Amino acid sequence: MALDGCGLVCKYILFIFNLIFAVLGFAFLGLGMWLRFSGNTRGIFEIHALNSSAFVMAVTVLIALGTVMLIVVVFGDYGACNENRCALQVFSALLSILALAEVVVGVLAYSKSDEVGASIAEFYSSMYALYLNKGDSVIGATLTFIHKMLHCCGVTGIPVIELAKATCPKPDGILEHIVMPNCPGIITNVFNSKAPLVMGIFVGSGLLLILALVCTAVLLKQIKKVQQEVTAYYSTVY
Repeated sequence: MALDGCGLVCKYILFIFNLIFAVLGFAFLGLGMWLRFSGNTRGIFEIHALNSSAFVMAVTVLIALGTVMLIVVVFGDYGACNENRCALQVFSALLSILALAEVVVGVLAYSKSDEVGASIAEFYSSMYALYLNKGDSVIGATLTFIHKMLHCCGVTGIPVIELAKATCPKPDGILEHIVMPNCPGIITNVFNSKAPLVMGIFVGSGLLLILALVCTAVLLKQIKKVQQEVTAYYSTVY
C-alpha cells in the first residue's frame, strides 16, 4: 500500500523545499565559516574589543543560521524520502520555530529599521576594509555580488577614485561614469525607505515555512493511514 495523490504531491513538495533550503544553508554556512576561519579575517575574532562589532555578529548569525537550516534539511529529507513519522515530527517542530523566528525578525527589522540598516552598513564597511587590506578573492566576490545587487560602488561611489572599483557594476549611463550611489548610503536607505518590504520578505518566508508545515502534516496523516491499513491487512491475513 502506498501514499495517495495528495500524499505524493506533499512528499515531492517537501523534497524540493529541502533541496532549496540545503543550497541556502550551505551558502550561509560556507560564507560564515570562511569569514570566521580565513587567515584574512580570523584575527578580528581574537580582538576582544571587536567581539560585539556588527561584522562578528553577522558572521556568527551566518554560521548559526546555516547550521540550523542544514539540520532541518536532514530531518526533512530523511522523513519525507523514508516516510518516517518520527523524523517528520522533529522536522515540523524545527520548522515551527523557524517560522516564528522569521515573523519576529521581520517585525523587529521593521520597527528598528534605522538600527538594522546602520548595523548592516557597518558590516559592509568591515568587509570593504578587509578587501582593501588583504585583497581576499572570496570577500571580493561577496562585494561584487552586493554591488551588483544594490547597484552601488564602494564607500565613495566615485569610480575614478574608488579603491574597490574592480568590484563595482557597469555604469548605466554617462553620469554614472562620474558618480554612482555609495553602498553604505544605499544599504541604510533600503532599510529606512523599504522597511515594509523587508518585513514582507521575512513574513513571506515565514508563510512558505508554514506551507511546508501544512504539507508535513498532510504527509504525516497519510503515512499513519497507510500504516494502519497495512496493520489491518496483516491482522486479517494472519
